[in-house]
Amino acid sequence: MAEEGVVLISAWTSPFGARVKIALHEKGVEYDYVEEDLLSENKSPLLLKTNPVHRKIPVLIHGGRPVCESSIIVQYIDETWSGDGSKLQLLPCDSHDRARARFWVNYIDQKIYSTGRLVWGVAPSAEAKETAKKELLLCFKELEKELGTKEYFGGKSFGFVDVCLIPFYSRFYALEKGGGLIVSEECPGLEAWANRCLQRQSVSESLPDQRKVYNFILEANKKLQANAQAR
Repeated sequence: MAEEGVVLISAWTSPFGARVKIALHEKGVEYDYVEEDLLSENKSPLLLKTNPVHRKIPVLIHGGRPVCESSIIVQYIDETWSGDGSKLQLLPCDSHDRARARFWVNYIDQKIYSTGRLVWGVAPSAEAKETAKKELLLCFKELEKELGTKEYFGGKSFGFVDVCLIPFYSRFYALEKGGGLIVSEECPGLEAWANRCLQRQSVSESLPDQRKVYNFILEANKKLQANAQAR
């Protein structure tokens, strides 16, 4: 049974929803899950009620009150279920380290998904896809540079930046098949980091199979193309 009426509205393919799942798992919080159909044009009444501004997943409902935007939700989870200190703290204690972690999560949110969609999804042109591929690779290399020789982005402890970046690992296969970007070859340090993250139960149980995600993306791309031709 979910703790204190905790409900997560998300979709199985969503890397943003996976962030929330990982954070809840790390804190040992049980929750009820509501699946949103991303291929449907009709959003559920619960989603529209709890996120009327953006009408997007994920949404965390805690005690009847919704929290929106995945990075904000992860921070909320970290603060709400801090416990007696025995649970993993996702954000650093030092204020400068916290600011730095938030900077990199903002970088991830601004760069990775929107650019990646042009690589694994439907791009306006082959040139646009190639440009996006080069930009995305630069983003990954910047993140690999920030990681350096550390085990995780925060050092030896799995934390906020790791939680917010690792869900995009489920798109690596789609990047390879859809755009010819093989992250394991271009950024071996980032690939090694991902494999360390996958050893955590919270991550392995929260990320969907890469090939299933790729098949979903193919289906979504076909729908987008059909809608564009119908206009």
